[in-house]
Formats: sequence, C-alpha cells, structure tokens
Amino acid sequence: MGIPAWIWFVIAAVAAVAGLALLTADRARESSRNRERARWAELRGWQYVEEDERLPRQWSGGAIGYFGAQGAVNVVAGSTFTSDGRRPVFVFDIEADNVIPAVIVAVRCNRVHPVLLELWLASVPFQRAEMPELLGPVGQRYAFADDLSGARAMISQDLVDSADALGGDVGVAWLEGEWVLASVAPNVGPSRLERLLRDLGEIADIVDPFDDDVVQPSLASGRASADAPDDKPRD
Repeated sequence: MGIPAWIWFVIAAVAAVAGLALLTADRARESSRNRERARWAELRGWQYVEEDERLPRQWSGGAIGYFGAQGAVNVVAGSTFTSDGRRPVFVFDIEADNVIPAVIVAVRCNRVHPVLLELWLASVPFQRAEMPELLGPVGQRYAFADDLSGARAMISQDLVDSADALGGDVGVAWLEGEWVLASVAPNVGPSRLERLLRDLGEIADIVDPFDDDVVQPSLASGRASADAPDDKPRD
C-alpha cells in the first residue's frame, strides 16, 4: 500500500517551514552583526559602510586568496594608535559565494613589504591554487612566501613571538603590500577585533618601525567607500 499523498504534502510543508525558519534566523544574525559593527565604528569615531566590492581586490594572499573573496561587507575604516604612532586600519567581512567565511583585520604600514609572507596555523587546511612557496615552520605556524630568501630576511624572533601570540582562532596572518592582515572567525565581536588590531599593530611596529623623516600614509591608496577619519583616544 502506497503512502497517501497528503503525507507527502505535510512533509513538504514542514521542510518549507524549516527552511524559512533557518533563512529568517540567518538574516537575523546578519542584521545583528551589521548593527554591532556599525555601533562599534560609531563609538570609535570610525567610518562604517555596508559593502565595498572593490576593497578585497587590494590583496591576493592569505584568507583573501584562500576563500576567493568576492566583496567586503560591514566595512569599518579608521586609524589606531600603536607604540610607534598612528596607523590606518580596516576591518571587514569577506563574502564568497554569498557566504561570510571570515573577518579580515588589516593594519597599514609606512613601507611596502618586498615579500608576500603568509603565516598559517598547522591545523588549518591552507592549501590553495597558486600557493606561495613553503618556507617551513616558524614558531607555531607554517610560513609561505613568494621570495624565500627575502622572507628569511624579514623574519625575526620578535615577529615569530608576536605571530604566536595572535591566538588559535587566527587561521592566517600575512604581510602583503604595505599591510599586515589576519583572518578570524566571522562570529567574533568588537572586543576580539580590538585585541587583534592591537596585536597586528605590534607586528606592524616590528616590520615597519617609524622614522621621523617618513611621511605618514593616508588611506588614499587603501580605500573604503570614503576616507577614514582619525582615531580619537577614548576613555
């Protein structure tokens, strides 16, 4: 005896309701993340834009290349203080195939790094097409670079120690162009992003100590949808 048609109808209806509930929950989480990121930017005196398709195109390494980032959403742009001075920063979610796989935190240096250097946790399945060449273990991470001799000259014990201190939720940190970047899970909140900004600021100070005769960069060559304002110290 076959299953009555009405049972199949009920099953289909239940599946549709479940799918709608999941979609609603996803949208609610996304809306909550948007509000949280925008509120954080407002408190810091930084700028927030909902999306910027062009921003991830500045980079090709690290999590940007691994996930094939197609755009940036929930973009925060500003500047923050490090021990060497003020540095421009970006924080944004990357989108790939309508999914947000990671948050990117970026701190800008004065100088362009001569080498693309990626530092991956060993626990992360980091292999991708057009992967830089393996340099080897560096502290708790594996180093990849497009110029091995140049990378060796850049790596110091201070850099290794700072990279190790980033935390197990930072799958990759990398140097590319004039930026120090890292990726972290998409569900992290402002307090974690603040700590990661400080940690990347320390790495920026290591690889790019300020000189008195070097002009500080603006965000003109590292852009969001608008120029980022100065960071203001908060109590």
